[in-house]
Amino acid sequence: MILADDHLMVAEALGRLIAEVADLVGRAADGQQLVESARRLKPDIIVSDITMPVMSGLDALRQLKSEQSSARFIFLTVHTEASVAAEAMRAGACGYLLKAAAGEELLDAIRAVMAGRIYLTPHIAGDVLRTISQPADHGEHHLTSRQREILGLIAQGKRMKEIAGDLKISVRTVEDHKSQLLHVLGAKRTADLIRFAVKQGLISD
Repeated sequence: MILADDHLMVAEALGRLIAEVADLVGRAADGQQLVESARRLKPDIIVSDITMPVMSGLDALRQLKSEQSSARFIFLTVHTEASVAAEAMRAGACGYLLKAAAGEELLDAIRAVMAGRIYLTPHIAGDVLRTISQPADHGEHHLTSRQREILGLIAQGKRMKEIAGDLKISVRTVEDHKSQLLHVLGAKRTADLIRFAVKQGLISD
């Protein structure tokens, strides 16, 4: 098994937990490292965060799937949005659960995936299944209310720290949302997000 998370302390704690049910053969701190490690080590299972530097966990999954990798992905993330979880499952993930519930649930997810089953955290399972049952509309971008709120503030020129203060959330959470916005909208830089916000009427041109 390979574990991918860019937070060292989190990765160390998760590594100790995972050791109870599986052999941890590699670790990665970003998506590119994950892809390279998976190519070399050929793990059965990968436990990965979604938002990571260089390459996201979702992009790492897609890259490995395109290379016919048989590794089964379990995403362990802070993203509670059903749309994100549905995207992960559609891309080929075998498991999805939240970091807030990590612990025995992670072990349950690993056991389920090792047994050839799919694991979807019950905390958001209903919303995710409803989202998955709807045809994916690639012509539209479905953003959560929080994502639209943060997008509007970014488009107003506010810095990450200012947005965090306005919304009473951590800077890291704002950065996670921005990273997800870039991914969902297919954007490469902040200017692309601003253009999208103007087009959507979130700010005036």
